[in-house]
Amino acid sequence: MKYGIYLPNYGEELSALALADLAGEAEKAGWDGFFLWDHILGSKSQKVRILDPWIALTAMAMQTERIRLGTTVTPLARRRPWKLARETVTLDILSGGRLTLSVGLGEPQKVEFEMFGEDGDPKVRAARLDEGLEVLIGLWKGKPFSFHGQYYHVSKMTFLPTPAQSPRIPIWVGGFWSNKPPFRRAARFDGVIPLKKEGWLTPEDVKMILEFILHHRKDQTPFDIAVIGSWNTERMKGIKGAKKVEIYAQAGATWWLESFYMQRNSNEKLRTRIRQGIPY
Repeated sequence: MKYGIYLPNYGEELSALALADLAGEAEKAGWDGFFLWDHILGSKSQKVRILDPWIALTAMAMQTERIRLGTTVTPLARRRPWKLARETVTLDILSGGRLTLSVGLGEPQKVEFEMFGEDGDPKVRAARLDEGLEVLIGLWKGKPFSFHGQYYHVSKMTFLPTPAQSPRIPIWVGGFWSNKPPFRRAARFDGVIPLKKEGWLTPEDVKMILEFILHHRKDQTPFDIAVIGSWNTERMKGIKGAKKVEIYAQAGATWWLESFYMQRNSNEKLRTRIRQGIPY
């Protein structure tokens, strides 16, 4: 099991420089990854300081050498895939091959899409996500590539340089269990970030997700299941800490993303919690 920090890209005291400092603290404390949300607004009524995750992750890469960095999750339907291809390759090379790209439909649809005049229909977002992934991966290869879909068109071209990682930057797909389409999509890539509409994901959920993924997965390359939660909350008959995480690991999870949502508005609270390290 690997341990990552799961943090919104907004907070009263957050800045790219503060996150760079916190990422350095996380690396010293033994964390394996640091993952930021990718929201553009947050909510219609919420007036908060929101950071661009890619600029923040770049600052974080400059202050670290080991931990993985990434988004959870990037709504590819509201990003031009060729622009994201440039950003991800640049960051992957800068970080020495430590980037993980997590993608999904994006929520909430009214705030993240419709308030900016974009189509928030889930079916449209899903179609744009699938096409966007094809474009992204095609451009990452650094070979002549063209694409003509319903939403995206790319004339024959070659994007250089290629990512530092081979064969490409790992892709995790986010989705709400037990809605099957996101998990069929995830089976084609490198990992999944499963959520539930109500409550935390259970170890039994993880077992079912793993079974579903293995049924739809065509190759035998490693696959990550990243569970979001808090090991300090007693939601499993009083079990918490390392024992709680171990139960999820036995069910098939490979990453535990500890939610830092409650500490998001105070850099000091974030720093204190990060320095406590992972459970042993």
